[in-house]
Amino acid sequence: MTLTQALILALLQGVSELFPVSSLGHMILVPALLNWQNVKRDNGTFLPFVVALHCGTALALAIFYWRDWVRIAKAVVAGIVRGRLGEGRDERTGWLLVVATIPVGLLGLALQKPVQRLFGAVEPAAAFLMINGLVMFLGEYLRRRQHEDRGKSYKPLEKLTWLQSVGVGVGEAFALLPGISRSGASMVAGLLFDLDHEDAARYSFMLATPVILAAALLKVPDLFVPGAHVALGEAVAGGAVAGAAAYASVAFLTRYFKSNDLRPFGWYCLLFGALCFTLARMGVIH
Repeated sequence: MTLTQALILALLQGVSELFPVSSLGHMILVPALLNWQNVKRDNGTFLPFVVALHCGTALALAIFYWRDWVRIAKAVVAGIVRGRLGEGRDERTGWLLVVATIPVGLLGLALQKPVQRLFGAVEPAAAFLMINGLVMFLGEYLRRRQHEDRGKSYKPLEKLTWLQSVGVGVGEAFALLPGISRSGASMVAGLLFDLDHEDAARYSFMLATPVILAAALLKVPDLFVPGAHVALGEAVAGGAVAGAAAYASVAFLTRYFKSNDLRPFGWYCLLFGALCFTLARMGVIH
């Protein structure tokens, strides 16, 4: 992988990780479309490189939400010292994030090797990307039926139940499949549990931070094994570019979801996924 290719992939990852269009899917499909034969998506160093890019994304999210994290950390520590769970927004949000992280971590460890075999395959990534688009359309349809047709009210983030928080975490775990968006799946889950778009996006973006950092702890050391050192410089530079792109993306999306929904991203996933799937079936890309 050249430095230019690494930086292009980093920019792509930083944007597509937070936009609900699947960063892993794009990391497979775009090199295939550009015919980057030297970028070996199924070798032992590509996944650690992708995780290094995710580190930049996680850092950008931590910086963007640092005030929230400080308040949440203080509230959770105070609750632990007090010896009981309080009803404050920040404390409850912190524990909801902890609960939602558990299924992501467990499923990630259990499915890591089977899912990794899909990283070099274009057709599954394109098919999952189309499914991702359909999931967003389904989520928006069910949301409108609940809240616009039936008049059901939205609830604030801290009113999620523990079981609903686990459901959001399970939704995010589907992003282990290349083509399924982490933010898209968790946002749809949040919408189905009566969050509005703004709170669903905030919960999704904050939940991504510990999940991505956990993945980094698991995979970044692979960059330092014998034979992988050639990717280290590209990974560091790529992480910085991915972080800058992710910060700009989350700043845009937090404003976007105040008055917009997921359907434009659903159309994009359907059309781009269908294009890539068709080209793969024709043997044009692989």
